[in-house]
Amino acid sequence: MKLETQRLVLKEINESHVEDILKIRSNKVINRFVRRNSPKNNYDALQFILTIKERTKNNQTCYWGISLKDQPDLIGTICLWNFSEDRKVAMVVNFAFQELNLGEIVAMTHQGNENSKNLLLKNHFVLEEERKDEGFPENLVFSLKTSLQ
Repeated sequence: MKLETQRLVLKEINESHVEDILKIRSNKVINRFVRRNSPKNNYDALQFILTIKERTKNNQTCYWGISLKDQPDLIGTICLWNFSEDRKVAMVVNFAFQELNLGEIVAMTHQGNENSKNLLLKNHFVLEEERKDEGFPENLVFSLKTSLQ
């Protein structure tokens, strides 16, 4: 499924994106607030893509690669998962509430990641100071509830 905003295209990630995924997921600046095993080579990036494709097929996640409209290369990723890990939020929020009929979206980000915190606040997420990201004490928890509740 492809989603579009005025500037961006959110599209399915596939095997043609191996080098983009390697570049994004192994970037030290991008990963400074994310705890994950970064891919070391194209094989690792391909394994990640195949895992994402399988989880998407099994409805465990919705995962998109983000590119500028006039460029094919991915500049980032974004996903919905753990329905209870990358950035045009409004389109994804609308999809989650309107297409998936979710009642709440919970987002976790590292307490030092000012860009992510500002992006969440700009999109009306609320800091849930009493909620904790189990196993990640340095993360903050934000939530956004559908207006239908």
